[in-house]
Amino acid sequence: MPLLELLLLLAVAIPAEDEEELASAIRSGDRTAFRRFFQANHEALLRYLIHRRVSPDIAEDLVQNAFVHIWESRESIKPGGSLRGLLFRIGYTRALNHFRDTARFADVAPEDAPVSAAAESQDPAERDEVRMLVQAAVESLPERRRTVFELCILQGLTYAEAADALDISRKTVENHMGYALKAVRERLAGLRES
Repeated sequence: MPLLELLLLLAVAIPAEDEEELASAIRSGDRTAFRRFFQANHEALLRYLIHRRVSPDIAEDLVQNAFVHIWESRESIKPGGSLRGLLFRIGYTRALNHFRDTARFADVAPEDAPVSAAAESQDPAERDEVRMLVQAAVESLPERRRTVFELCILQGLTYAEAADALDISRKTVENHMGYALKAVRERLAGLRES
């Protein structure tokens, strides 16, 4: 099973209808709803920031700060907006601010993502090769396109959530995804042939 499919299976998402109810409950101060939102999204945002080369310790702090910000400004949560998209935008922005403030980019490789039982039965060398091919293909994308791809494919955000997270239009996300998927497929085909 290719790594992208494995990562898609790992994405934990709350259905849109439930997310709207959850956002409303959080807006009104429901701590149980906030805990559910936290549990459903903490690990995904953490993995995303680590994949963006934020050190694990800093990423954990940024994730915590993003959730604190959501809770403290819960009254301003927009009805009908994507709460998950907002969370990822806050996390992404804080990561950019961290990089700007420290004026360096850490060369930290992301931790290996957990793998399913199907992937465990694969030859480890083959699994590592697929992982490396996918990483090389994704890293060859232009920055904004790579960010859109990672949010939608690796983190499982919808196009609307990714648009909210990056403060761009849904159509722009669709365009970036179209070009990104084509580029990744072409790069993987080229790498496998050589």
